[in-house]
Amino acid sequence: MDKTAKLTDQFGSKKMSNMEGLQHKLLKTEMEMVEFRQRYIQEKSRRMTLHNTLVEMRGNIRVHCRLRPLISRLDSPGDEESLGMAGTPSERVVDLQDEDKLIVRPAKPVGGQMQKKEFEFERVYGPDTDQKSLFDDVKPLLTSLLDGYNVCIMAYGQTGSGKTHTMMGSHDLDMEIDSESLNKDEGIIPRSAKEMFKLISERENPEESFSLEMSVCEIYNNEVRDLLAGKSASRLDIVTSSEGATEIPSLVTRPVRTVQEVMAVVYYGMQRRHEDATMVHAHSSRSHLIVQLTIYTVTQTKPSTSSSSSDAAPSPPGTPTRSRRTLPQPSAGNNSRSQSPAPKSKAASARRSRSPAPGTAAAARSRSPSPTRNNNSSANGSQTQSVKTKLQLVDLAGSECVGMSGVTGAALRETSHINKSLSALADVLGALSEHRSHIPYRNTRLTHMLQDTIGGDAKLLVMLCCSPAQRFITETLQCLGFGSRARQVARGQAKKRRPTSFVPNSLSIDTGNLGSSSLRGNGNLSPRILDLRGGGRRKSNFNFE
Repeated sequence: MDKTAKLTDQFGSKKMSNMEGLQHKLLKTEMEMVEFRQRYIQEKSRRMTLHNTLVEMRGNIRVHCRLRPLISRLDSPGDEESLGMAGTPSERVVDLQDEDKLIVRPAKPVGGQMQKKEFEFERVYGPDTDQKSLFDDVKPLLTSLLDGYNVCIMAYGQTGSGKTHTMMGSHDLDMEIDSESLNKDEGIIPRSAKEMFKLISERENPEESFSLEMSVCEIYNNEVRDLLAGKSASRLDIVTSSEGATEIPSLVTRPVRTVQEVMAVVYYGMQRRHEDATMVHAHSSRSHLIVQLTIYTVTQTKPSTSSSSSDAAPSPPGTPTRSRRTLPQPSAGNNSRSQSPAPKSKAASARRSRSPAPGTAAAARSRSPSPTRNNNSSANGSQTQSVKTKLQLVDLAGSECVGMSGVTGAALRETSHINKSLSALADVLGALSEHRSHIPYRNTRLTHMLQDTIGGDAKLLVMLCCSPAQRFITETLQCLGFGSRARQVARGQAKKRRPTSFVPNSLSIDTGNLGSSSLRGNGNLSPRILDLRGGGRRKSNFNFE
């Protein structure tokens, strides 16, 4: 008995010792895993930083991809119970592999082949990613906007893939949405408006002021329509300025001073956007929507001891120098409007303030002359300059398979124009990536209007929106292929806007009044802009008609 107890004690002590040893090893292994995980996160962040720097230097188009969740009415119409099941059209065949990779495993052969494919982009978002997390990766581009760079954010994908939801959030004008859910569900456009005014308020100083104006238009059946022109909306022409930039001279612009005013203009335009029901989507957008915000950053500089304005703001090496404003302007060479002499009367000055700013759009890729650097001098000798930048927010119409959407008649014509313009956009990117001598910008109104943006004069981000379902695998592969081609375009470093003499005098923003209510979206951003529909409770500051 004593021997048995002794053996039991020895065995228990040995077992306890072994357990303590295993616990020690387990603890050590866990600590090593934590250390390795931290190093992995640090290296991944460093890699992402280096990659973004390389993208910035090469001028590559940033491409992000967002997978929407499975939706029964889209992916499994008439059979909600089988949603996501293997062997059904709604089977999930697209999944995230990492934060920058996704993998496609077609359940059925596509084009005679049945093999998995991997795609890599700057960022990939899963179905559970919320609007805030997505916008956090877009936000740095808005800082570049106030630093003097043009910015364009474009949503691309098939119909019903979530493009308008990504750009706008919940946008059903007949839907009651409380402030809390709306704040959570806001898309890139309202969040960009908030962030922009927030950045403006942070940069407030006596020597720098900001002015904003905006326009909203659509490209419908390959024609540009002004969505702010009311009943007088008519066909608009795209022209090329003397600086090689694309412009729409007759496009209506509205001054905006708060986030609420921006969103009132956006929703007013969206009510007039062409939409129609198809077999795929009940509210299918039938046009490309382009929301453009133009920012004037007006600075006043103290008098310089130098007699030449070029001394106060030297031009980069290799940039042609310009004569002082008091000297006669050269008659030959560039015919830019910005070379015209200074106004000699108050009436002429007023007319000049209402005219478009010199260099209103970016120069084309094929030619990008330097804007003028003339200054306006006040009575006390201070000089006033303005830098004009633009933010383009583009919600492209979705590509469609005619057999699946079931459209006929006028809707079939709309689909034809949509697919043709998206195909032309892919052709332009292909020509840029192959460095062809001729870039087919003018094949469609869409590519012509976005010529300077695509051609390298703006920081461009393309947000791919895809369905994970087998039913739309062909359209999904086409969308991902478009994004892969876009990433190959090296356009050169984006051009920073330089100061001009144009100073807006009717769009001033009082940054001191940009309080928290202008930035929170406290219910005033509700899509139910009832005053614009003829019976609202709130009064609009805009006279749209």
